[in-house]
Amino acid sequence: MKRWLLFLPLLAFIGLGAFFLRELDSDHAVPSALVSHRFPDFSAPLLSLKPQQTAQTANASALKGQISLVNVWASWCPSCAVEHPFLMKLARQKVPLFGVNYKDQRDRARQWLEKRGNPYRMIFVDEKGLLGIDLGVRGAPETFLVDAKGVIRYKHEGVLDASVWNDELVPLVAQLRAEQIP
Repeated sequence: MKRWLLFLPLLAFIGLGAFFLRELDSDHAVPSALVSHRFPDFSAPLLSLKPQQTAQTANASALKGQISLVNVWASWCPSCAVEHPFLMKLARQKVPLFGVNYKDQRDRARQWLEKRGNPYRMIFVDEKGLLGIDLGVRGAPETFLVDAKGVIRYKHEGVLDASVWNDELVPLVAQLRAEQIP
């Protein structure tokens, strides 16, 4: 038997390893099937920062009339903690920001926001992840750009930071604002 054949499994293993390593390093944006479609209809309780306050509900109409960001987050999400200071900065710049508290416990979410600050105009509670399913959420954080008519124009998976904001979202927001001018 030829001795070099003994090295074939090792060469195959190295080849597969190189392929998977290359795939991990590449930046593959996962397109959302919802881009260019209306934000899904929903009715969800709002997260109140006061636990004793009666929970109000909201629906997709809360997003209409302005260009806004919808950020899917949770207190259990370490990446959400990384992006949170940038969301606070956007809120100080008056960027309309809505939160979807995804598969979380309300008390933990309240404590998390009390500690870090609340950048959101409204926080929709999605304890069972049903809105997340309708949005095609694969994990937190995810951020959607929604136009004034309630149509999703962009989806970002992962941490929203200054680079994504400046390179991706600012040009899209400018384009949407220009489209609104009669």
